[in-house]
Amino acid sequence: MGKAAWIGTMAMLATTHVAAAPPAMPVNPTAGTADWWKLSVIYEIYPRSFADSNNDGIGDIKGITGRLGYLADLGVDAVWMTPMFPSPQADFGYDVADYDAVDRQFGTVADVDTLIARGKAQGVKLILDFVINHSSDKHDWFKQSRASRDNSYRDFYIWRDPKPDGSPPNNWTSLFGGPAWEKDAKTGQYYYHFFYPQQPDLNWRNPKVEKAMFDAAEWWLKRGVYGYRLDAVGTMFERADLKDNPVASGTDPYGLPQQQRLYNTEQPEIHPTLQRLRQQVIDRYPGRVLIGETYVATAPELTRFYGAHNDELQMPMFLSLIGTPLTASALRPRIDAVETNPAGGWPTFALSNHDQPRAASRYARPAGTSSDDMAKMIGTLLLTLRGTPILYYGEELGMVNNDPKRVEDVQDIIGRKGWPKEKGRDGERTPMQWDASTNAGFNAGAKPWLPVAPDYTTRNVAAERADPDSVLSLYRSLIAERRTNPALAGDMAMVDRGNAQILAYVRTGGGKRLLTLLNFSDTATVMPLARVGGGRTGRIVTQNRARIDGATIRLAPLGLMVVELL
Repeated sequence: MGKAAWIGTMAMLATTHVAAAPPAMPVNPTAGTADWWKLSVIYEIYPRSFADSNNDGIGDIKGITGRLGYLADLGVDAVWMTPMFPSPQADFGYDVADYDAVDRQFGTVADVDTLIARGKAQGVKLILDFVINHSSDKHDWFKQSRASRDNSYRDFYIWRDPKPDGSPPNNWTSLFGGPAWEKDAKTGQYYYHFFYPQQPDLNWRNPKVEKAMFDAAEWWLKRGVYGYRLDAVGTMFERADLKDNPVASGTDPYGLPQQQRLYNTEQPEIHPTLQRLRQQVIDRYPGRVLIGETYVATAPELTRFYGAHNDELQMPMFLSLIGTPLTASALRPRIDAVETNPAGGWPTFALSNHDQPRAASRYARPAGTSSDDMAKMIGTLLLTLRGTPILYYGEELGMVNNDPKRVEDVQDIIGRKGWPKEKGRDGERTPMQWDASTNAGFNAGAKPWLPVAPDYTTRNVAAERADPDSVLSLYRSLIAERRTNPALAGDMAMVDRGNAQILAYVRTGGGKRLLTLLNFSDTATVMPLARVGGGRTGRIVTQNRARIDGATIRLAPLGLMVVELL
């Protein structure tokens, strides 16, 4: 969309915070364009934990549909829903037994159709999670594959003979503990699994696997989904000669030697395969998008996932930002590197998800600050950078981890296997906190599959919606700003680059300039406007623990301000 069209949609907000009776969220002016995802907000939902419509303790698709009004009001443009396919739930849905159906605990295909249709009516698109590296060992493909060595599906997976001493084919270990090989008693061979033994890796070198998976992707596109978040794309291929990985120092959480996974991750065959998925499937449906779970260490590695001609993934996530220290000095070069990636690819950022402790809990806080202060910092960073933010459900409330206290309470296999060094992922997957009623409004009273966090009576949608100083109100105000201020559709430039305390950047577009200041340090500090290219300030978009003092802005620890520059 050109600048003139953007300017024509501008209706600048007049208040610093959303009022107790919030106004309607402005319409996203790019909603109907092919590149709608560039200026959108994407919201990850873990369906087991979002809303339980039938009171069985497990969230479901009808529950999500019933909360579409909240998502539209928040300003969400698309929902990424983690797997709801039929599954034995060894990894809570990331072990898929049928790519063209829905697990009964979540509902039916018709329920997904209704979610798509009602979402379309409210401006909320649906993106599915596509588990591209592996299936469940209960998938019919694998059942046939393990039936005999000469079965037509044998080569759908990676089978190898034991070494002469009967041991696995190489030294590779599973990310989830133990060897990456499982011996099949019936056929005498090992099959490979990067994750759990219940998640055998697909053999993407087999053209029949590629066709079957492309067909599965197209099946849902025809029903109206707007694309896929591709799970674990970096593990799709492994070196064909199965060379041993180098051993690193130390042990993993399960007691085995650490490995440098050089030969079973990030192999070059990944990229032409993803480019074919883009060209042969995704690009045949206008406006559809591919998001990558791309855990890579550097921006050059991320650049490869865009493709040399931006013909691979539109949105590879720079997830290594999750592990970056929350300091101005550490964040600045990482953000810079993505901003200037050689492919000119669109930046995509996330700081929480279903596999990581929630950001408000994960980062250490300066004395005298709260988890809400940290949540506001995270939200302001995500919503004012150039790029697409992917929010994790409850992040907009400042939800914190509710980790299990005893191993017998752990649901996640990772936690049960690795306790106490590894507590698993239950803490970041607890039920969404809607109100102060029983079970935080997640359901009508049945015991939820995970316990609700104890702070739900005060940290919930109903309470925060009525509080103009809440985390939710900050998120709503910044999302509305993204939809109405052309500066947040324009360029970005880091300023005061030598500052070790404050991360500062200016967004510019449509004749507007917007300054973001984030004090990640544990020390109060000041920012002279002259150092950030500003003579005078205009409207304050949002602030926390900060104030304007003449020609300077004063920020307490975890202080932030987003303000117009005149």
